[in-house]
Amino acid sequence: MADYMIAQVKDLKKGKYVIIDGVPCKVVDIQTSKPGKHGSAKARVVALGIFNGEKKQLLKPVDAEVHIPIVEKKVGQILADMGDQWQIMDMETYETFEAPKNPEVNAGPGDEVEYMKAMGQVKVVRKRS
Repeated sequence: MADYMIAQVKDLKKGKYVIIDGVPCKVVDIQTSKPGKHGSAKARVVALGIFNGEKKQLLKPVDAEVHIPIVEKKVGQILADMGDQWQIMDMETYETFEAPKNPEVNAGPGDEVEYMKAMGQVKVVRKRS
């Protein structure tokens, strides 16, 4: 199964996801220019990396193709605190894996957390109450 889908730049909206330079990102701003005398309309997309928070920009014609990452949002339980990582068990499949700790999430072993998974990377988003 592929880690991404293909769409056109004109289909992107704020809050949606896009892959820029091989990094899955969340779109924070889109600006489009009108078609000129010798060219088509262009779009400037500004996005932040989902996993690293890095700012990325994309400048392409609105009818160009881009890759959209398949982002899964799931629930898991923290099994163990392993220093800078957590061992997490998915609550549906009972599969266990390791994910880097998110300093913004105040959780520990036994807590349920929501996490997102895209392109082989995992990020804990928040603690479930």
